[in-house]
Amino acid sequence: MSANRLEAFSDGVLAVAITLLVLDIRVPPIGSPGSLGHELARQWPIYAAYVTSFLTIGIIWINHHAMTNRLEQADHSILVLNLFLLLSIGVLPFATSLMSAYLKHPQGQHLAAAIYSGAFLVMSLMFSALNRQILIKRPHLLKVQLSSGLRRRILARSLVGLVPYVIATALAALSAYLTLAICALVALFYALPMASRDETEVG
Repeated sequence: MSANRLEAFSDGVLAVAITLLVLDIRVPPIGSPGSLGHELARQWPIYAAYVTSFLTIGIIWINHHAMTNRLEQADHSILVLNLFLLLSIGVLPFATSLMSAYLKHPQGQHLAAAIYSGAFLVMSLMFSALNRQILIKRPHLLKVQLSSGLRRRILARSLVGLVPYVIATALAALSAYLTLAICALVALFYALPMASRDETEVG
């Protein structure tokens, strides 16, 4: 299969996932006990989880484009791993909704935080697995042949993001707020131009 078809299908799934995130942001009901400003402010966990997840999916979209842009064509193994990556991304709207709903509740906030950061961790693992398959296992499918050292350096960059998600998931038992903060910081870091710039991208 051509890399263009793989990317087009993936773009569709990513677009749906990132759009579903906004469904958790609701207009406060008329007649609420507090003022409109107060009711809007009370929804800050929804805003925080939305922005974090939106940035994360957006960054995955950017990196997925760079990754598939290196490919001349995709074989069956790449297609299957890409499906698993999309599966992990498709769960993010649910994990985001769970996090925003339970963040301020003593009952369930730690589990919700663990599921939220765990969803990011699984997504990161799936992305790394797909990247490894392309760069290490199937280098002959690349548009431009890259040296082994360069391919391993590119892969190492994608593996770095696993560490904070592991830490965030482990710390969920202590503080759901800390878990959300770590996930947000990861998203903000990779949103920076210097962090997201890929000098090895085949254009």
